[in-house]
This record gives sequence, C-alpha cells and structure tokens, in this order.
Amino acid sequence: MARPNLAEKDILNPSEAIEYFVLSRRKFYDLLNDTDGEEFLAYYGERKLILRVAFERYLHNHPELRRRV
Repeated sequence: MARPNLAEKDILNPSEAIEYFVLSRRKFYDLLNDTDGEEFLAYYGERKLILRVAFERYLHNHPELRRRV
C-alpha cells in the first residue's frame, strides 16, 4: 500500500509540514512551542498536528516561515 501524497492529507505531523511547505525547521518548531491554540493546530494527546488547509492560510499571511532558497 502506497503512502498518501502529502497534498492529499488533511492533517500533517510537524515533519511532514516542514517537508510539504518547505519551511525552516527552527522557525517552525519555535512557532509550535510559542503557540497554544492557533487555528491550524489539532492535538492528539500531547502530539501537535497541523491542519493543512488552515496552515496554508496562516502561511499566506506569514511568509517569513518559509526557508530561503
């Protein structure tokens, strides 16, 4: 069984979000640690999961998180 494409997933773990959105790992984990109830987070126990569509909207307003190429 093939793994789903990240673009098809609604919920991403932090590593998948970094890969999919081409983010700076340090800035992204700083954001997760400084954030409690942002609209793009879902919690599964202690794990923080990223709601892909909501995070796309957040990135549109905060492009500084993207990694410089």
